[in-house]
Amino acid sequence: MFQDFRLIRHLSAFDNVALPLRIAGGSEQAIEGPVREMLAWVGLADRSSARPPTLSGGEQQRVAIARAVINRPELLVADEPTGNVDAEMATRLMGLFTALNRLGTTVVVATHDIGLISATPGAQMVRIEQGTIGDPTGALRNPPRSVQRGAGA
Repeated sequence: MFQDFRLIRHLSAFDNVALPLRIAGGSEQAIEGPVREMLAWVGLADRSSARPPTLSGGEQQRVAIARAVINRPELLVADEPTGNVDAEMATRLMGLFTALNRLGTTVVVATHDIGLISATPGAQMVRIEQGTIGDPTGALRNPPRSVQRGAGA
């Protein structure tokens, strides 16, 4: 997933999400259900016909996420995938990534939001600070008991 979304401006949200399935040769009949379900998962069921220029930044980000995961990739690398959404949607999206991981997708999320990762069951963290991998502050070994979105960001 790209930080700048890379949506195709002249395609609807539905068609942007359906694109990977169409490229893979899926029939329109087979594509309809999964795309509608994925748009509902990311909270955009009612915006399926909207084109990217009419969507907010957070909505565009959710379309990009839906498109990235629709065909259950083996590897998902996401750079700040929750940066433009509210805390509730961020938690929902992390739940989607967790579900994908349980189905066999390796998920790598780059984020400054340690609180969000700490609140995601089963998430493993690696901290990179000033080019060094580690945990110089101990924040990863001892995450705060009460996690607030944005803590440690």
